[in-house]
Amino acid sequence: MSSILTNSSAMVALQTLRGINKNLAQTQSEISTGKSVGSARDNAAVWAISKTMESDVNGFRAISDSLALGQSTVAVARQAAETTTDLLTQMKGLIVAAQEENVDRAKIQTDIVALREQISSVINAAQFNGLNLVNGSSTQAVNVLSSLDRDSNGNVNAANISVARQSLSVSGTPATQTIGTTQVGTTPADRDALFSVPGVDTQTMHGGPVTWATANTAEVTSGNDITLTVGQAYNGASFQIALTGINVLMQDGTQTVGNRVFSYVAGPNDGVADVASNMVDQLNAFFAAATPANGAGDPSYVASLGTNGQIVIENDSGAAMRVGAAVSAGGTPGAAGGAGGLQALQTINVTTNSGADAALAMIDDLIEVSVNAAAGFGSAQARIDTQAEFIQNLMDSLTSGIGSLVDADMEAASARLQALQVQQQLATQSLSIANQQPQNILALFR
Repeated sequence: MSSILTNSSAMVALQTLRGINKNLAQTQSEISTGKSVGSARDNAAVWAISKTMESDVNGFRAISDSLALGQSTVAVARQAAETTTDLLTQMKGLIVAAQEENVDRAKIQTDIVALREQISSVINAAQFNGLNLVNGSSTQAVNVLSSLDRDSNGNVNAANISVARQSLSVSGTPATQTIGTTQVGTTPADRDALFSVPGVDTQTMHGGPVTWATANTAEVTSGNDITLTVGQAYNGASFQIALTGINVLMQDGTQTVGNRVFSYVAGPNDGVADVASNMVDQLNAFFAAATPANGAGDPSYVASLGTNGQIVIENDSGAAMRVGAAVSAGGTPGAAGGAGGLQALQTINVTTNSGADAALAMIDDLIEVSVNAAAGFGSAQARIDTQAEFIQNLMDSLTSGIGSLVDADMEAASARLQALQVQQQLATQSLSIANQQPQNILALFR
């Protein structure tokens, strides 16, 4: 049935053209913006996800900046610790040289003081943006923002890399070891209970320096050893070991017979094993630095730990030596250099035998403090470097993921545009034909 009031063909053609124009407008928008989802109207769920991920990417960019700042700060601290280690190693060389008795120890001490001041300069200058991790100004760890962790419920928590500060400060008031002046007991047996040498009575340091005469020292012939025993240890207990008649290596390569005294004052946390271990370290440090090898090329003297606070000293020098011991109470333990950084450097004075011995026993501990600091900063820097690289890769992955959600497929959009343009032309022609159908009704009335 034909009607001049209702043109069904035209309505169908018009609806088709509207749909084609709508799709064509969407395709043109994708081509112009490069996005298939440009607003929440296009796809609300995908748009919401993409915006959340975009906010995370922006957050990770800020984290990347934070990690770069942390990298620089830790790198400065690590470099300072490594430089300090090198300077302490140079100082150890000077201390070893001071073990010889025919050198100008005053000039060596001047060089040591210069190195100490250089260490102080390095530590004070090791700051980045005002933050110094090595000068001992604080013990609180530094947190470097490293990540944003989002859980399945959408909750976000900040994660940090904690960088421990390492005090390498030279300044402050170090504890200087002071031998006690309080007598231990009233009899030789009382002193032997604290520190004993086989065959002779342990002397007391009460009232002044000890005289190391033959009567109060035990002979150790070549090829034999002697065992000293630390029987007790308490805060302020002072111990001395005297070696007399030992071969000492001179600067010109010759040998002489000399004497040396080694001292240690126990701290509140020291046991007999701690005292014995420290004394053994002092002895071996001196033997390695200032005594020659024996005829077989082996060390002339060797100290080792026995059981229950025992100190074993072996003599392979080819000549006899003598060993004595002395004790007292009420001493002041020295600074080890650990908790207080490098403050113990202030106590180094190699102008005397006892000072040279103490410095030699101390310097390895100080080097260990510096090495541990450098290692700690190196580990932290490596972790920050790894995290920074991960964050950059993560941002790239998130950006790629966002693109796969909302970016338009330009090849498909181009092909679709061509097809829609053809469809538009055909729909327009179809509508034109449909609009001409009422004209055919006029022929019926002619």
